[in-house]
Amino acid sequence: MATLTEAPPPLSPTAPEKKPPRGRGRLVPYWLLLPGILWLLVFFALPMIYQASTSVQTGSLEEGYKVTWHFATYWDALSEYYPQFLRSVLYAGSATILCLILGYPLAYLIAFRAGRWRNLIMILVIAPFFTSFLIRTLAWKTILADGGPVVGALNTLHVLDVTSWLGMTSGDRVLATPLAVVCGLTYNFLPFMVLPLYTSLERIDGRLHEAAGDLYAKPITTFRKVTFPLSMPGVVSGTLLTFIPAAGDYVNADLLGSTDTRMVGNVIQTQFLRILDYPTAAALSFILMAAILVMVTLYIRRSGTEDLV
Repeated sequence: MATLTEAPPPLSPTAPEKKPPRGRGRLVPYWLLLPGILWLLVFFALPMIYQASTSVQTGSLEEGYKVTWHFATYWDALSEYYPQFLRSVLYAGSATILCLILGYPLAYLIAFRAGRWRNLIMILVIAPFFTSFLIRTLAWKTILADGGPVVGALNTLHVLDVTSWLGMTSGDRVLATPLAVVCGLTYNFLPFMVLPLYTSLERIDGRLHEAAGDLYAKPITTFRKVTFPLSMPGVVSGTLLTFIPAAGDYVNADLLGSTDTRMVGNVIQTQFLRILDYPTAAALSFILMAAILVMVTLYIRRSGTEDLV
């Protein structure tokens, strides 16, 4: 005998979900971006506009400066201080190459060979940031002092004779020479090269190296065909983070160099703080910024990493 089953109770209609008003939902991302936008406007855009107006002014500190659209200041500044511009590019480029040569093996060691020592080595790489930039540069002034162990060792190895012939040192001293400035730049900006390189190398799948070994690739071939191409984003980021601040640096050239090693940053500092020629200083700043922007754009396009911009 079949049993009668009770029919399930009718489903009660659920209340429709309340959706936020369209206008309010669309404005949420912009409200979140507002603090960053205000920060950029106050501390980046407005100073840039002020410097741009300063670069086309004429006058003096006593009489005051007025905007006269005197664009000849740019040409005068470039024609007078172009040696400092070339020197800045040369020193910054040399320091960037040295940072890459020293930083890539270190980043490779941390990513693939450090093991349980990885965190310790990373702390040692970042540790210089806990000390003032000025103090680190002054320490190099002591290290490279005349009669010190570094100069004595280089004299024993006759390294100073070669660098003197290349114009990097003068006689039997290192301090107040281009070599000292490049060494200071290399040391101070080396962490900016190591960290992006380590980040890119760490992301490489280790199975790719195993696959290359299974295909009888030698270690040098694996590095040339697999490791280095995959680490190119780190190479590009590291070189940019090193070259850009090094080109505008003036502390290393001021403390470790001499009047013959002045960079464009030293000229801008002198024009702003000593000579008080604000239009020339502002024009030099914009020329340096434009030159770096052009070089960086060409470099990124040449390396095929436009997605980094």
